[in-house]
Amino acid sequence: MLKHLEQQLAEREAQSLRRHRRTAETACAPLQTVTAHDGPPRELLAFCSNDYLGLANHPLLIEALAEGARRYGAGSGASHLVSGHSRAHALLEDDLAEMLSPQGPELRALTFCTGYMANLALLTALGDAETTIYADLLNHASLIDGARLAKAAVYTYPHNDLAGLERRIAACSTPRKLIVTDGVFSMDGDLAHLPELLALAERHDAYLIVDDAHGFGVLGAQGRGVLSHVGLCSERLICMGTLGKAAGVAGAFVAAHRTVIDWLVQSARAYIYTTAQPPAVAHAVSASLRLIRSDEGAQRRRHLATLIAAFRRGVPEVLGDLMSARGWQLAESQTAIQPLIVGRSDDALALSAALELQGLWVPAIRPPTVPSGSARLRITFSAAHGLGDVERLLLALVQAGKGMT
Repeated sequence: MLKHLEQQLAEREAQSLRRHRRTAETACAPLQTVTAHDGPPRELLAFCSNDYLGLANHPLLIEALAEGARRYGAGSGASHLVSGHSRAHALLEDDLAEMLSPQGPELRALTFCTGYMANLALLTALGDAETTIYADLLNHASLIDGARLAKAAVYTYPHNDLAGLERRIAACSTPRKLIVTDGVFSMDGDLAHLPELLALAERHDAYLIVDDAHGFGVLGAQGRGVLSHVGLCSERLICMGTLGKAAGVAGAFVAAHRTVIDWLVQSARAYIYTTAQPPAVAHAVSASLRLIRSDEGAQRRRHLATLIAAFRRGVPEVLGDLMSARGWQLAESQTAIQPLIVGRSDDALALSAALELQGLWVPAIRPPTVPSGSARLRITFSAAHGLGDVERLLLALVQAGKGMT
């Protein structure tokens, strides 16, 4: 087996697809000290985290985490259904339900350790043998894996292809149907056509599952997420959101009609058979939700929007000629995820490495995470960045691009 694995690793290396970890020596922030797998620690200006509101190192959340540990200890000790469901978890679920209540009066929330576990729980608990799952081609890996593990039949439709989806779902004969999509697509930054998807679900007696990992906290009124952003409210909506991105802490939740939540508690194996997240983490997330909904949260969202607009305005002004010569494309995204599509994996790696030589940390994303031929720099912005950081990134991209052979 070892020989086979070594051969597979060598093949990935030859195709510029091998992954390497880095070690962050300091807290998540725009300026971060990082140790690469083959070099000394360096301070880098990072455009790669999902800390969209810059809350991961916020002093109020640090204190809330410490307070939670003093009150509840370090760990939960067991699964939620044994003895691990603490008052901190219960309060967090109430806070989430109250925050998202405009989505429906019977809405309840259930918390998970990670978004990956939440999606596995959702799709395996709801995707039984009498259900068909309709999944967008560019869905996150957790949704893909959840659909694979479910007993349901699975149909993958081309990205945002509503006409093709409707033709397929209209011919469906199973008693239950689930449409499953990212709200904000994590590698492209674009939004699903959610109003049209919900209308389609209503016409064909289906339910719509929305992964709002990259919208919650950033989009919508008071950061309620992508469903608020597009003004949707329906009992047919099931929303998953993560708490380690814009919320700055860790964990995830599912928000849905109380009956769906009750069913997950009874049948979702990824919820039932795992130790609950530390109560201190849940306590810190409740503090984060208050920040997100506060005036400070609103100011951070406005500043983030200013950074995104400055970058998108600056790309054609500063990089236009270079992008035309190189064949690069900036994806059509108005979110904090701003992918610069380069094409070949080796070119994306070379561009990322050239930026690092200038003190910038911008990761190259390659297949199979993205389709073949669409390797890219996944540039992400945080409210902790400043306009000067955007200018530095644009100028560094020019210098890196000109230096590539």
